[in-house]
Amino acid sequence: MRTNLSSKIKLDSIPRRYYAPEDEIELAALTREEKIDTRIYETSTEGAEGIAEHVIHAMKRAEAKRGKFVMAIGAGNSVSGVYAALVAKHKAGEVSFKNTVVFNLCDFYTDGNVETASTLNGLKETFLDQIDIDPKNIHSFNTACPRQQVGAMCREYEVKIENAGGIDLCLCQIGPHGALGLNEPGATASSNCRLVLLSAEQRQNVANAYKVDHAPVTGLTMGMSDILASRRIIAMAWGENRAEIVGKAVEGPVTPNVPASLLQTHSRTTLVLDINAAEGLTRISHPWLVTTCEWNDKLILRAIVWLCQQTGKTILKLTNQDYNGHGLGELLAIFGSGYNVNIKVFNELQHTITGWPGGKPNADDTYRPERATPYPKRVIVFSPHPDDDVISMGGTLKRLVDQGHDVHVAYETSGNIAVGDEDMMRYIMLNDYIAPLFGFDNENFKQKSKEINEFVANKQNGDMDSEDIRTIKTMIRQAEARTACKWVGVKPENVHFLRLPFYETGAIKKGDLTEKDIEIVRELIESVKPHQIFVAGDLADPHGTHRVCTDAVFAVIDECKDDEWMKDCRIWMYRGAWAEWEIDHIEMAVPISPEELRFKRNSILKHQSQMENAPFLGDDDRLFWQRAEERNRATAQLYGSLGLADYEAMEAFVQYHPIREE
Repeated sequence: MRTNLSSKIKLDSIPRRYYAPEDEIELAALTREEKIDTRIYETSTEGAEGIAEHVIHAMKRAEAKRGKFVMAIGAGNSVSGVYAALVAKHKAGEVSFKNTVVFNLCDFYTDGNVETASTLNGLKETFLDQIDIDPKNIHSFNTACPRQQVGAMCREYEVKIENAGGIDLCLCQIGPHGALGLNEPGATASSNCRLVLLSAEQRQNVANAYKVDHAPVTGLTMGMSDILASRRIIAMAWGENRAEIVGKAVEGPVTPNVPASLLQTHSRTTLVLDINAAEGLTRISHPWLVTTCEWNDKLILRAIVWLCQQTGKTILKLTNQDYNGHGLGELLAIFGSGYNVNIKVFNELQHTITGWPGGKPNADDTYRPERATPYPKRVIVFSPHPDDDVISMGGTLKRLVDQGHDVHVAYETSGNIAVGDEDMMRYIMLNDYIAPLFGFDNENFKQKSKEINEFVANKQNGDMDSEDIRTIKTMIRQAEARTACKWVGVKPENVHFLRLPFYETGAIKKGDLTEKDIEIVRELIESVKPHQIFVAGDLADPHGTHRVCTDAVFAVIDECKDDEWMKDCRIWMYRGAWAEWEIDHIEMAVPISPEELRFKRNSILKHQSQMENAPFLGDDDRLFWQRAEERNRATAQLYGSLGLADYEAMEAFVQYHPIREE
C-alpha cells in the first residue's frame, strides 16, 4: 500500500542540465539571475544527503583548524531530513560529534507554560539524543526565564556564541514568508537575539508541526545579525509552497520584507532546494532567458503566455519581432514563424475549455478534454472538508448534475474542529427554546444542555472539545453540506460522509493515514465504480488535511488501477481556496457565467459556520467565497488576455495519471 503518492506527482519534466549542469560555464549562464549560491536536487531526500555531506566537510575543516566545530541549528520539517542523514552517518561510524558545539537557532517562550511546543525537545528527539555530542555543548534559550529578564538572557546568549568563537555553520530553513528562525518579514540585517511575537499563521503552523493544541504566543530567536555573522550558512527549502518566496529571496532585491534575501549579503551562503521549491527561479520557470531550451508542449505554452504578458498582446497578435526580442528566437527556428507557434498554442488552450466537464454526448470528442462516452457517467467528487467541493468546483459540480450524470459527493472528514463555539451555541440555544414546544425537554436533554453550556463557559484556549460537542459540530457541518448538495441538485442518497479516522482526534493534531482510512475510501469507490473521480490537488496544502485525504484516494486508485472498470475512469484534480493551477498545467477549464458564479457563491454560503467565525481562515482576510470568486475570475481573465473567449470565471483541472513506477 503506497500512501504518499501525492508527493510523487511531477507536473513538469525539468531537464537535468537546468538544475545540475555539467560544467562551470553552463552553470554561470544558468545562474546569472541568482544572487545566492543555489544548489538544486531532484528530491528533498537527495538534498538532505547533500547538505549532510557539506556539514561533515565543514566540521572536519573547523576541527582541524580550531579543535572544535560550532554550529547553529534550526528546527522544522525541512531540516529533519538533514538530521536523519547525519544520524545515519554517525551510526555508521562515519562521523563523531564529540567536538561539536551547537546553539539552538530559536525556541518558543513558555512564560511558565511547560506544555507548550519546544524546538529544543524536537532537536533532541530527532538529532541530539542520537549522536555522541557532549550535553554541556548543547546551548539553547532559557525559555522559562521571567519576562523582565528576557532581554538580559538574550544578550547572554550572544555572549556565549562569542565565547565559543562564533558560529562556523548556521543550518536553517526558509519559512513561508522568507523567515529565518523566527525572523519574520520586517527583520533587519542588524536585528539581534530577541523576543518576538508570533503571528496567527505562525501559531497555526507551530500547532500543526509540533502537534500541540496550545500554540505559543511569543518566541526567542537569534537575530539576522547573529545569523549573518556565521562563517558559513546553509539554508534549505523543499516543496512548491516555497517556490515563490525562494524566487524573491534569490533573484529579488535585498529587503527586510523577505528576510532570506539578506543572505545575498553573505559571501559564503548556500541555498539547497528540491526541484519543486526551485520553480520560482529563472532557470527553471523561464529557462529561455538563460540557456537554450529542450522544448516540449508545456514549456512552449508557458513561454508564449509569458510573452503575451511581457508584450501586452494576445497570442494571435505576437510577431516574429516579439519572439526575437524576448529570447524566444529558438521557437522561430523550430516552427518556421511566430504565426505557426501562435496557432499551435491558441488551439491547445482553446481545446482545454469545455462547458461539458463530464463529456458532451453524441459529439466529436477528438479535441475535448473529456470523452463523450459513456453517458451518463458515474462521478465521485471527493471533498476533504464539508465545503471544499463547492469552494473549489461548485460551478463544475452544478454542470455535472444538470447534464444528467450520476454525481456522488464524498466528504472525507467531519470538519468538526473548524466549527466555532459561537456557531454551535446558536443551535444549543435554539434547542433550549424549542424543546418545550416539541416535547423533548426531558431530564436527559436538560442535563446534556447544562453540561454543554458549562463546558463552553469554562473552556480554556487549547482545551479539547467533549465528545458530545464534537458530535454536535459534526452534525452542523453535515447539515450544511446536505443543504449545499440539495441546492446544487445532488441526490440525497449520493451524499456520503466518510469521517476518516485519521481526522477524528478531537484536536488540531491529526493521526497518520492508515489502512482503516483507505478501506473506507475503497468501499465507496468500488461500490460506485466511477467513470470520473474529482480529487483535491492542493499539493502544498498549508493545513495538511487535503494532502492526507488525497493520498487516501490515490492509494485506492493505485491498488485498483489494473481493474477493468478503472481503465475507463479518469481522475481530475482541482485546487482549493489557496491557489490555482498554472495555465501550462491546466487540461480542463470549465467556464462559469455570471449567474452560475452567483449560484456557486450561494452554495458556499450554505456553509454558514465557515463564514466569518471559521477559525482556520489563515492570514488571508477574504472569506472563502471571496477567495473562490477572485481565483476563478483571475483564471478567466488570463484566458481572455491571451485572446480566447472572455468568460466571467473559470474552474480549472489537471488530470492525474496513476503512477506505475515504484
